Amino acid sequence: MTSEDPLADRLQLDRPHSARVWNFLLGGKDNYAADREAGEMIVQMFPDIALLARLQRRFLVRAVRYLTEEAGIRQFLDIGTGLPTVDNTHEVAQRIAPESRIVYVDNDPLVLVHAQALLTSAPEGACAYVDADVRDPERILEAAAQTLDFSKPIALTMLGILGQIPDSDEPEAVVARFLDALPRGSYLALTDGTDTNAALNQAISVYNANSASSYHLRSPERIAAFFDGLDAIEPGIVPISRWHPEQVDVGRDPSVENTICGIGRKA
Repeated sequence: MTSEDPLADRLQLDRPHSARVWNFLLGGKDNYAADREAGEMIVQMFPDIALLARLQRRFLVRAVRYLTEEAGIRQFLDIGTGLPTVDNTHEVAQRIAPESRIVYVDNDPLVLVHAQALLTSAPEGACAYVDADVRDPERILEAAAQTLDFSKPIALTMLGILGQIPDSDEPEAVVARFLDALPRGSYLALTDGTDTNAALNQAISVYNANSASSYHLRSPERIAAFFDGLDAIEPGIVPISRWHPEQVDVGRDPSVENTICGIGRKA
């Protein structure tokens, strides 16, 4: 990979990137010194951040399992995929229904480098990867339609991705555009960080000042509003450790929940 390689330019190894920092917090190895420094800084300022990363990963597993087993979904549009780790969306879904079809979407260059790790579908199903920004729904929908049948229900998963969209880019409109393209019986699964903890707010502020990307915490009410017009699946829009909890060793629960989640159905 040379300095003239556009992918090398996009990697920006001297600056932290959100997918690589998240990988570090999950105990992964697909990160660089700048990412580890940023992750360690956030941990020092807000020690529960690594726990929240694990809780979000566990929610992904529970959500995909629910959508496949109980809702009968066989198509997933996973936007903001992140770096591959254990129990990716297609692995969870295809263990239950091997014919499941998954489209992963991310615009992080290292995720692109590792895309082949995601493209290992069961022979009965399919996986595809789209290198695109969440703020470009038309491009994503056009590419996803090569793998997914938009006449049948689709689960749209947006875990931690909307916080990376500033208010100026109208995240509510982005979500609405994706939902408009999905047929009745489709679902939205979503998580994002809240602005309810001063220490987390300060840690994210310092991270944003030193990162190639930025994260925008929002009020629980703003995040819940992404589900407007959908039928919320019980127990509703709740702190992430309280959505169909399991006896999983993720460490102690935070004294204050700083990530909320939910699943909504398009009627």
